Amino acid sequence: MSKKEIRHPEKSIPTGAYSPGVLSGGLLFVSGQGPLDLKTGEVLRGTIEEETLLTLSHVKSIVEAAGGTIDDIVKCTVHLSDIRDFERYDTAYGSFFTGIRPARTTVQSVLSDGIKIEIDAIANISKTSI
Repeated sequence: MSKKEIRHPEKSIPTGAYSPGVLSGGLLFVSGQGPLDLKTGEVLRGTIEEETLLTLSHVKSIVEAAGGTIDDIVKCTVHLSDIRDFERYDTAYGSFFTGIRPARTTVQSVLSDGIKIEIDAIANISKTSI
């Protein structure tokens, strides 16, 4: 089975030895995204709500670069630096999606550079009916 690298259309600074997204067999695997300025690579610190929505917008951009939409996201894994932020993050996360929300796992993790959240995702962009 072939695979194709998908990059964020606005991100110009590499941040590690990984692909932002990998498309294979109609599934898109989006690497962990965080609240970064895509031009400079700087962390954009804010409230958990702000960091959640910015991070989700980065996930969305990679999905769209592969030809999909946020409705194609079927699974997210979310890492919070402080699980006590769960309720506020959950409210922001919930406002981002319309319709059927993706399956999700949320855990507390040690995150780099003082970020509050990191999100990876799987999207089915095969455009086949269920």
